[in-house]
Amino acid sequence: MTDPHAAPPPPPPDSPAPPPGPPPAVTPARPPRRGRSLLGLFFGASLAFNLLALLVVALLLIGLSVSGLFGGRSSDSLEEEFHSGKASAGDKVAIIKVDGVIVEGLMAYPHREIEQAAKDKHVKAVVLRINSPGGSITASDELHRRLVELRDGKDGRPGKPLIASMGGLAASGGYYVAMPARKVYAERTTLTGSIGVFASFPNVKELGDRYGVKVYTIKAGRIKDAGSPFAEMTPEERYVWQDMVDHAYKQFLDVVEAGRPELKGKLEDFVIDREVTVRVPEDVKEGDRVVRKTVEKKVRYRRQRADGGIWTADKAKEYGLIDDLGYLDDAIKEAAKQAGLGDKYRAITYERPKSLADLLLGVKAPAPAVQLDAAALSNGLTPRLWYLAPQSELAGLTATLGR
Repeated sequence: MTDPHAAPPPPPPDSPAPPPGPPPAVTPARPPRRGRSLLGLFFGASLAFNLLALLVVALLLIGLSVSGLFGGRSSDSLEEEFHSGKASAGDKVAIIKVDGVIVEGLMAYPHREIEQAAKDKHVKAVVLRINSPGGSITASDELHRRLVELRDGKDGRPGKPLIASMGGLAASGGYYVAMPARKVYAERTTLTGSIGVFASFPNVKELGDRYGVKVYTIKAGRIKDAGSPFAEMTPEERYVWQDMVDHAYKQFLDVVEAGRPELKGKLEDFVIDREVTVRVPEDVKEGDRVVRKTVEKKVRYRRQRADGGIWTADKAKEYGLIDDLGYLDDAIKEAAKQAGLGDKYRAITYERPKSLADLLLGVKAPAPAVQLDAAALSNGLTPRLWYLAPQSELAGLTATLGR
């Protein structure tokens, strides 16, 4: 039995003594974690399912497009859209569109239209719908060549009747590409013709002289820098460019005469040559003052079919530049007639390829903004020979900048 009055035993020698100071703080116990509600689980699962479904649809569309199964068409085919005629008809009249400035790097879409119409055995005739001020001589001639091959046939493929339909403007290069057509229609408000060529050269020499800016050119070749914006053209340099312009002009005349043989040798004949009265502004002295007034003057008004100027549709018909006045529907009926289809046909157009955003969202994605970088600027300022309508220089420059 233990003695109650005995002293407590000493602590074990290995136990450290408690440190002096306040006792350590005690961390309260964490409350138990609450479970997620059924409503939160439902929304989370729904969101995950929708994202997964969207991903699967996107991958499926990409796979179908790449494999050529989407819509039953190959991946490089343009989508067809019904325009007129009988929707159930097997034979087709294809409408190929040429819109805007014709310039290198921007013609992939009309080139694909031509290729698809040429390969499609159900396309029996083609209508070329033009709304263009023209463009560079190279791009215009390339498009012309493809249309000739479509009309005449190539690589064993049969040729197809080609009819041209002009919209509001089909001038210069826009007129050039209409020449393979068997028949050319223009609407009564159409502006066409403009058979001519030009090249433009900006020059800043006087500006540089005024502000003391000079450019020294080291060259090998007497006319290597002909057309430089920092120097005046010599007569010899001007002739070099004039010779190229004349060559392109002769090519234009040859193309028109090939397409419209009744005009052979007549394109440079004067079809208008008369005296007219015009009103022009002129400085007139009245007493001690000089005032600006509008006065009437007699001038000689002379025009040729191929003077570079544009013609209204009625004058174009009068001088044989087009065949008839008519609208797109008239051209479609003529194309069907040329192919012997009667009224058993459907006219179709080709739509531009749709992006994945277009397919998923059902809206047309906006065109990317043009970025005016150094490459675009140099491309726009590169000298070219133009089949462009008068007053269309800025349209040509803008097109090359945004190429």
